[in-house]
Amino acid sequence: MSEQQRMGRVLIVAGSDSGGGAGLQADIKTVTMLGQYAANAVTAITTQNTLGVSGVMPVPAGVVAAQMRAVLDDIGADVIKTGMLADREIIETVLQVIDDVAFEGDLVVDPVMVATSGAKLLDDDATDALRTLIAHASLVTPNAPEAEVLTGRTIESLDDMKAAAYSILDTGVEAVLMKGGHLSGDLVTDLLVSLKGECLITSDRIETRHTHGTGCTLASAMAALLSAGKSLEEAFEGAHAYVHSAIRLAPGFGKGYGPLGHALVVPEAK
Repeated sequence: MSEQQRMGRVLIVAGSDSGGGAGLQADIKTVTMLGQYAANAVTAITTQNTLGVSGVMPVPAGVVAAQMRAVLDDIGADVIKTGMLADREIIETVLQVIDDVAFEGDLVVDPVMVATSGAKLLDDDATDALRTLIAHASLVTPNAPEAEVLTGRTIESLDDMKAAAYSILDTGVEAVLMKGGHLSGDLVTDLLVSLKGECLITSDRIETRHTHGTGCTLASAMAALLSAGKSLEEAFEGAHAYVHSAIRLAPGFGKGYGPLGHALVVPEAK
């Protein structure tokens, strides 16, 4: 089997970040650095930098569908990873395309609702549609604030994270990766919960403001490693290590929440 045949294919369905730190740009960098192939369907064009989001223009749902079909009909995908989906119509369209093509790979959903800067990235009436998408997913990767919206629970501790993760798991998704970076403390714990049980990875908190795109990067790292044939647990370990290194190696760009050092992570993190 050739190197080309062994390369995993990830179709990223997400919004564009003009600053390059999050969204499609972070996704493509991550998948590429982890040795896999990234294709994309743009859902929205955002005007943003490290200081915040000043504009959002959703792409028409029909155009999102056409992009997805163009990739799936030709290149194909082992994993579809979703990020910013902007509104209910786009979410429903993504589900429709997945159903129409009888997609048999993994679906990784990063439930993007709010940017690091606080800007809202999902319409208020789209949450129920997002829950439906999550119920069809192989993996969902919420942070604590996103999990609070999805479950109605307050999350302030590891026990709260576990309760919320199992609540989301009960909706039908195969696995939940709860990101613990929003909780206070010197340590950061990420939690993976599936029908097989749970797995925790804890690391020292890196004190930095350069964390823009952390969630996108973790979800895309999971997608990349799953596309390469890694188990869920192996992907979790590799993705956590990649993100931790990318935060540590952040180049320090921008006056606000700066981007990670995606391209500076050593190959051993794959």
